[in-house]
Parts: sequence; structure tokens; C-alpha cells
Amino acid sequence: MNEKDLTLIEHIDEIRKRLMTIVVFFVVAVVGSFFLAKPLINFLQYSEEAQSLPLNAFTITDPIMIYLKVIIFVAVVITSPVILYQLWGFVSPGLYETERKATLSYIPYTFFLFLGGVVFSYKVLLPYVMHFMTVLAKELGITQVIGINDYFNFLFQITIPFGIIFQLPIVLLFLTRLGMITPMMMVKVRKYAYFVLFVIAAFITPPDIFSHLMVTVPLFALYEISIMISKVGYRKYLKSEQARQLEEVQAVLDEKNK
Repeated sequence: MNEKDLTLIEHIDEIRKRLMTIVVFFVVAVVGSFFLAKPLINFLQYSEEAQSLPLNAFTITDPIMIYLKVIIFVAVVITSPVILYQLWGFVSPGLYETERKATLSYIPYTFFLFLGGVVFSYKVLLPYVMHFMTVLAKELGITQVIGINDYFNFLFQITIPFGIIFQLPIVLLFLTRLGMITPMMMVKVRKYAYFVLFVIAAFITPPDIFSHLMVTVPLFALYEISIMISKVGYRKYLKSEQARQLEEVQAVLDEKNK
């Protein structure tokens, strides 16, 4: 393991430098997001999913609040690969060479999986949830007057969690690649994992069985995909461990022959 012996002060200094790098990239992303926010807000406001909703501003500050929220969201998404790379750079000295290369290659996948989760929830889950709420309001004789700020808050609340949940295969592959978990362990705890995913789905969906299944089934599928992917990662882990042990034995033999 190629691990640097750093003092506490050196660790703190390294963290400070990496945080400064993230802040610089984030500020640049915020500036760029000023130009992306307006087209994105217009798209979300007048898209097929929202065009039937009369969106209203109930306070004078609603427009600027929406603008700032979208800017920050876009900036965080743009900066996320840099954040992950800096995190990888901080922990990589404690990893073996094969582990460093493997974990570095995961960063692009985390970005695209996050976008995939956001798109899935926006295109599949959001229309059904909005339809369910509209029908429920009509049955209860409630006239919906929707604030645009509330709409965007709801939009973020239903899409961002899915972007995070879609990281499950990468997270489990990462832990498998480091030897912290195994595919056999994941199979053994499958029923407990299903229960946790079932509870998570209950928190982010309306209280009806169909919408719950719309979320639960993809989450179960993600877990099964994670098991299949982790099998590949585990085989690579075993191979790298075998190669590392041979290198250590060879190093000991070379030392004795000197």
C-alpha cells in the first residue's frame, strides 16, 4: 500500500487545498449557471409535465429564489465530478495502485447515474405523482392554486433523491473493489436490503400502492444489478490481492538474497 505518512497539520493543509480547488470550480460553475438557469426554468415551467399547472408567485421574492435555487443546483451538478475527484485524491494515497485506477474510473459513472436517476424520476415518477395529486384534489373538492416556488421545491425533492439512490451500484462496486463487502454478503442480506429500499420508496412516493411499486421495483432492480456488477469487481479484487501477495513474497525473497 503506497500510503503517505502525513502529520495532522499536513492532512489539514491538504484538505484546505482541495476545498479551495472545489470552491474555485464551484464559483466558475455558478457564473456559467447564470446563463443556463433561465432556459432550464422555462423548460421545466412549460414542459409537458407542468404545462397544465397554473403556476403563481405568492411573494415578491419568489422569482429570484427560484433563479438562485436552479443556479445552485446546476452548479453543484457541474462541480460534482471535481468534488468526487478531490475526494478520490485525498483517499487514494491509502489505496493500492490497482485500487486507485479502478476507483478513479468510477467518477464519470457516478455523474451519469445521478443524471439518469433525475431523468427517471422526472419523466416516470413526477407525471404520475402530479396526476395522483390532481385527481385527489378534485375528489376532495379542493381548488389547487400552486405556487411556482412550491412547485420547484417539490421538483427538487422528488428528483434529487433518485439521483442519489441511483448511485447504489457504484457505491457497492466501490466497497466490493476494496474488499469491504462481497457479492455473497450482498446476497445473504438481500431481504434486509429490500426492506430498507421498500421503506425509502414509501418516504418518497404518494400513499398509494401503484406509485410505491413504480419506485420499489426499480430500486430492487438496482440492487440486483449491483450484485451482478459487484461479482466482476470482486473477481478483480481477488486477482489484485493475489498479485499483491506475490509481490510481497517476492520482495521478501529479494531482501533475503541481498
